[in-house]
Amino acid sequence: MITFEAFYAAPPALTAHAPALLVVGPLIGACVAALSPNSRWAWMISVGSTIFAVWMALCLAGEVARQGVVNYYMGGFAPPLGIAFRIDALGVMMALLVSSVSAAAALYSGHALDAEVRSSKHTLFQAGFLLCVAGLLGLVSTGDAFNAFVFLEVSSIGTYALIAAGERRDRRALPAAFNYLIMGTIGATFYVIGVGFLYAATGTLNMADIAARVVTLGDSRMVQAGFAFIVVGLGLKAAMFPLHGWLPGAYAHAPSLMNIFLSATATKAALYLMVRFLFGVFEPGSDFAYHFMAWVLGPLAGAAAVICSIQAAFEKEFRRVLAFSSVAQVGYILLGLSIGTTAAASAGFLHLLAHALMKATLFMAVGGVALHFRGRTLDDFAGAGRDAPWTMAAFATGAASLIGIPLTAGFLSKWRLIEASLAAGQIWMVVVIAISSLLALAYAGRMLEAIFFRTAAPGAERAKEAPLGVLVPLWILAGFCVWFGIDASLPESIAIAGAQALMGGRP
Repeated sequence: MITFEAFYAAPPALTAHAPALLVVGPLIGACVAALSPNSRWAWMISVGSTIFAVWMALCLAGEVARQGVVNYYMGGFAPPLGIAFRIDALGVMMALLVSSVSAAAALYSGHALDAEVRSSKHTLFQAGFLLCVAGLLGLVSTGDAFNAFVFLEVSSIGTYALIAAGERRDRRALPAAFNYLIMGTIGATFYVIGVGFLYAATGTLNMADIAARVVTLGDSRMVQAGFAFIVVGLGLKAAMFPLHGWLPGAYAHAPSLMNIFLSATATKAALYLMVRFLFGVFEPGSDFAYHFMAWVLGPLAGAAAVICSIQAAFEKEFRRVLAFSSVAQVGYILLGLSIGTTAAASAGFLHLLAHALMKATLFMAVGGVALHFRGRTLDDFAGAGRDAPWTMAAFATGAASLIGIPLTAGFLSKWRLIEASLAAGQIWMVVVIAISSLLALAYAGRMLEAIFFRTAAPGAERAKEAPLGVLVPLWILAGFCVWFGIDASLPESIAIAGAQALMGGRP
C-alpha cells in the first residue's frame, strides 16, 4: 500500500500554510486572469494556478499522512471565534482529485475555448473557472458548516455563468444554465436552513463542535429537521436521484471544459460534504440515521443505478448518455456509503475516484473531437473511429472502465463494492450492480458501435483528430483508467485512508 508519510513536497514554512494557499492560489489566479490582456495570458495563469493547487494538495497529503489531521486557523483565531480549516485523509483525497482534474482541464482549455466560447469572453471564462476551482477546494478543506455554504456558492456562481457561455455552440446552454441556477439555489437554501437548525440546537457552526454537542441532544427534532434539510439540499447539488433533473441539460449543453470539470469534481464535492454530515456530524449509530441510510439512501441509490442507466440506454445524444450515466454512477457511490461500514465506504470512495477518471476521459475525448466537429447524436459520430483514431481509442478506454471491463479502474471499484455488499449481507445490492453494469454495456456499446463499426453518411460532416495539446492530457487520463485497473495501490490506499478518517475507527 502506498503512503505519503515520507513525502515532502515543499519547505516546512510553506507547507504550514498549504491549507490556505490551496484555496488562495486559484482565487488570486482568478482575479489576475480576469485582468489579463488576452486569452493566452489567461490560459497560462489558469494552468499555473491549478498546478500550484496540485502542489499544495501534495504538501497536505504528506502532512496528513504524518499527523492524521491538519488544523489551520484563519488569522490565528481558533474556533468558535475563528474559522478553521480541518483536513484529514478524506479531505486530502478530494483536494487531490479536484486539483488534478482542474489542471488537466486547464491544459485542455487552451484549445477548447477557441472553438466553443466567444473570444471576447475567454479571459473572464478562465477567471470563472478558477473561481469554481477555489470554491471546491475550500469546500473540501473547511471545518465550518456555514463556511462550507459560502464555498459551495462561490463554486456554483462561477458554474452557472460558465455553462451559459456554451451558447456559442449550443443555444440550449442558456436554459440549461438557468435551470441549474434555480435548482442550485433551492439546494443551497435547503442546506443553509439545515445549518440554521443545527446552530439553533448546538450554538456553534464548527462541524467538530456540532458533532460533539449533537451526541448529547439525543432524539432532538430540531437536529433531525436540520439533517433532513441538509441531505435534501446537498442531494440537489450532488444530483442524487431523484433530484438530478438539472444535470443532463447542464452536461449536454455546457462547454466541454465544464463537462470535464463538473462530471469529475462538482457532484463529488457535494457528495463529500454530505457524507461529512452523515458520518462526521450526525450520530451514524442512531436509529434515525440508520433508518435513513437503510430505507432511504440505499434504495434511492439502487434506483438511480438502474433507472438512470435505462435512460442512458435510450438517449440519442452523446453527452446526454454520459450525463445520465453520471447519475447512475453516483448511485454506485451512495450504495457503498449506505452500507455504513469502513470497507463499503472505501469501496464507494474508490469508485468515486475511478468514475472521476473515466468521465473526465470520456468528456475530454468527445470535446476534443467537437473542436472541429459539431456532431451531437450517435448517428453524427458514425465512423469517427476512422477519422480520429487516437481520440476515439481514448474514449473506448474510458468506456471500458465505465462498463467494468477487467484490467480497468471501473472493474476494480465495482468488484470492491460487490465484496463489501456481500460482506454486509446486502445481496440485492450485488444484483443492482450487475444489472446496472449490463445496462452500461448496452449504452456504452451503442456509442462504440457507432464510432467504430458504422460508416459516415455521404456528405456528412466528418470528425477530426484532436490536437496534440488535447491528446496529451486525454491519454494521461485514459492511461490511469487502465493503470489503476492493474495496480490500484495508490487510489486504494487513498480511498481506505479516507474511509478510516470518515468512520473514526468504526468497523
